[in-house]
Amino acid sequence: MSTTTPSRPDHPPTAGAGRVRPTIGRRIRANVSTAELYEDAIRAGEGLVAAEGPLVVRTGKHTGRSPEDKFIVDEPSSHDKIWWGSVNRPISEANYDRLRARLVAHCAELDLYAQDLLIGADPDHQRRLQVITETAWASLFAQNLFRRPSPGQLAGFEPNFRIICVPSFQADPSTEGTRTGTAILVHLRRMEIVIVGTEYAGEIKKSAFTVMNYLMPDEGVLPMHSSVNVGVGGDPVVFFGLSGTGKTTLSADPERSLIGDDEHGWSDTGLFNFEGGCYAKTIRLSPMYEPDIFQTTRRFGTVLENVDLDPATRELDLDSERFTENTRGAYPLRFIGNADPTGMTGEPRTIVLLTADAFGVLPPVSRLSHAQAAYHFISGYTAKLAGTEVGVKEPKATFSACFGAPFMPRHPGEYASMLTARLARQDATVWLVNTGWTGGPYGTGERMDIAHTRAMVRAALNGSLAEVPMRVDPTFRVEVPLRCPDVPAAFLDPRSTWADPDAYDRQAAKLARMFVDNFAAYADGTADDIRAAGPRVSD
Repeated sequence: MSTTTPSRPDHPPTAGAGRVRPTIGRRIRANVSTAELYEDAIRAGEGLVAAEGPLVVRTGKHTGRSPEDKFIVDEPSSHDKIWWGSVNRPISEANYDRLRARLVAHCAELDLYAQDLLIGADPDHQRRLQVITETAWASLFAQNLFRRPSPGQLAGFEPNFRIICVPSFQADPSTEGTRTGTAILVHLRRMEIVIVGTEYAGEIKKSAFTVMNYLMPDEGVLPMHSSVNVGVGGDPVVFFGLSGTGKTTLSADPERSLIGDDEHGWSDTGLFNFEGGCYAKTIRLSPMYEPDIFQTTRRFGTVLENVDLDPATRELDLDSERFTENTRGAYPLRFIGNADPTGMTGEPRTIVLLTADAFGVLPPVSRLSHAQAAYHFISGYTAKLAGTEVGVKEPKATFSACFGAPFMPRHPGEYASMLTARLARQDATVWLVNTGWTGGPYGTGERMDIAHTRAMVRAALNGSLAEVPMRVDPTFRVEVPLRCPDVPAAFLDPRSTWADPDAYDRQAAKLARMFVDNFAAYADGTADDIRAAGPRVSD
């Protein structure tokens, strides 16, 4: 069954010019079941079964993504669409071919796994994805994270793009143009991704997201690094945010149906999930505050990366950072009891931008104008949390355009323009929610109370905050509510939570200057009202 239209550049669903056939490996075992993948993983020593059923694996030295090792092949068909620079690094097609030829030779005596999967819940924008992996557990990861085809869709399945993940292979920087032995190479004409030298499965997930972020704008779809849920009244909400800001936790609301936790498209008719599963941080998960996610760590079929466990009892220790703070759980969306199996909903009237402010100066909740929303979307400010990327040991301030710059091949302004058009069309209300620090910066203050954050989000969604008086923050110029149900009023004013208000003012001015300096790179071609929507700074 075809899942794309003939006008698409990735059609027809047969090998065409520029496509690379999967002539790799001694044998490929396709679409192996969850139970058999468990058995293969245990036999091969890839992991252990924890007490209540999940498969626990280790990813070696790479316990997070390696963004500096990701490259896009510089070739004519995609060259003019790519935002080249420190995020989208070019690699020559000759170097790609050289590495790939060695990879094929390396795999000649290996048995590999393949999963035939779908990405994109909306049939009008769906792609067929094949993930080829060296390990059984990575094949299970792919099976969990992407959407599973029906038997009819599997008949004659021909992928639109393919991911090949072989961690045991090392790239050669001296002859293949890579930085290290680890490489994530994206070839957009051949629609092929090669991942070598790393076992961290997040590279598989984010590489597929990168391809969708490249393809979707040409179909009038805004790709978003976001979670989405919908209430019983049919009121969808989009949560933008980077890893560790609370997208997964806040969208897993027992009172609302989950559309998805990380990757979505916003078309002219509504929202749709790219994935069929979730990839949640599990460090210090609470059965009280995150019950839906917590219970997935107790289920057969879940893959847990770098989670500690007792070697005798096999009981999990979700509080342990022995291997990394970036412990992860990969599970099918159906493991969340209130997940919507369609992965689709209507257009939203409410948008939430999430940030984890390491400086401790942004208000915990504030309302943005549409121009401010575009400014903060392009800025993508948060704290890069420990363990999410290689070499990051503690939180630090960072700006990631569109809340997902490492996965956005096109210029951020292209995505921002699509967002502002949709906000205007829906007359949407936009909220900025800070899930980071209060009472001082990281190391002095405390992380926001999740119960307070949930109360503020709930009030934003049900309209309670729309009726309360607001003050305008003198530095960031956003509207801050003076009260919120179930939240102490003093908590809403970050300056009042600091022991030294003057120290707060200095930190706020410092962060405001960082916003302005960062935005300068995007100012050209940005509308006047958006450029003027940033924080107030003094010379």
